[in-house]
Amino acid sequence: MRIIPENIAGNIIQADFTLTFQFPKISFLFAENEKYVGEWEVLPIRLHPVGIAQTETSYFFIEKEDIQPFIPKRSSLCQGTYGHALLIAGSFGKMGAAVLASKACLRSGVGLLTTQIPHLGYPIIQTAVPEAMASVDQHEYTFTEFPDLSQFSAIGAGPGIGQKSNTKKALSELLEKSQVPLVIDADALNIMAENLTWLEKLPENSILTPHPGEFKRLVGESSNSYENIQKQLEFSKHQSNCGFKRCIYINFNTHWKTIFQLNGNPGMATAGSGDVLTGIIFGLLTQEFNQKSSGCRVYIHGLAGDLAAQEISIFYNCW
Repeated sequence: MRIIPENIAGNIIQADFTLTFQFPKISFLFAENEKYVGEWEVLPIRLHPVGIAQTETSYFFIEKEDIQPFIPKRSSLCQGTYGHALLIAGSFGKMGAAVLASKACLRSGVGLLTTQIPHLGYPIIQTAVPEAMASVDQHEYTFTEFPDLSQFSAIGAGPGIGQKSNTKKALSELLEKSQVPLVIDADALNIMAENLTWLEKLPENSILTPHPGEFKRLVGESSNSYENIQKQLEFSKHQSNCGFKRCIYINFNTHWKTIFQLNGNPGMATAGSGDVLTGIIFGLLTQEFNQKSSGCRVYIHGLAGDLAAQEISIFYNCW
């Protein structure tokens, strides 16, 4: 039996800049390897494009020219044709999550948005996001109920809802009754990590958006990024589409593809960024962006972060 020795970290060159031939290597995209790779650049070596096209791979990254064909041009007579979204978000002390996700959903171009908030959140959402309609929970502080679901094209749940027992009960009922795709994030994911059988209740084309900590609660620890990606892929195969922070998994004719997001910046590693991503994904899902356009959602979020960094961040030139 051949034994492959483990890498010894102290013996690995920590490069400031790495040149690679024709394609980036998947290991360049793993967080634990950043200190060894540094910045990297691809050097074309004139491999024949036909040969490249015929070489099968499950790994891709998305660029601006990839998403443009999937963003439809709007008609001047299109009012009322871009769906009605229901966002369930916010609780005592966490109404900011509802505001951020609502604004992102509306900015994505959704036709109508109703935000389900606890009673205390009514003046907040009406003031901060006047474009959103408010569905007010009878409970003062948390999510315990939802409106008639028949009017909605998609439902988003999780940002800032907390994990109270009555919230868990309401989430279970939502999963039972929903007939439209769901985007599950944040506290809703943490609740589902405690009740993994609920994953079977998810409607078709639903999307889960866990960050690394939330995903760990769903499937357990991974020893490295490659193992974590394999777990993410396996989880996606058995559940719904998954949009993780930095990569997503899409099923094209029973062949799964891993699509990495290369844009975005360290400034996005801050509270509220995930709520904005949920709003974008949820808003585009409501507009019936098809499965092949899934990469648009994470790319748009990263692009927005890069544009914001150029405009307002004092650290932009440091990244």
